[in-house]
Amino acid sequence: MEEKMKLLQEQEELCTEHPHHSGLILEEMQEKMPSSVELERTAELFKVLGDPTRMQILTALFTQELCVCDISDLLGMSQSAISHQLRLLRNSRLVKNRREGKSIYYSLDDTHVATIIAQGLEHIRHGNL
Repeated sequence: MEEKMKLLQEQEELCTEHPHHSGLILEEMQEKMPSSVELERTAELFKVLGDPTRMQILTALFTQELCVCDISDLLGMSQSAISHQLRLLRNSRLVKNRREGKSIYYSLDDTHVATIIAQGLEHIRHGNL
C-alpha cells in the first residue's frame, strides 16, 4: 500500500513538471474523440475478431466465398461449429451470405473487413521480420 502511494506521488510530481496542453487544445481533441457508442461498438467488433476460429473463417473468406461444408472441410471442424461462428460473424456484419438453391455461400461483408484483417496480419508479420 505504501509503495502504491509513493508511485502515485511520483506520477503527480512528473505531471506538474511537464507543460500541459492548453484548454483550447484539449477541447479540440475532445471534439474529435469518438462517441461512447462508437467506442463501445468498436470494442464489441474487436471482441468478435478476438477468436482464432473466427479469424480462420475470415481469412478463408478473404479470397472467395465458400459454403459451410467447404469451410468445415478446410478447417477440420464440424459444420454446426462453423455455422455457429458464421452466425456471430454475420450478426457483427463481418460476413454476408447468399443462397444458391439449397446452398448458402458466405463472403466478407465489405472491403473494410478485408482491410482490417490485412492490416492486422501485416502488423503481426512486421514484428516477426
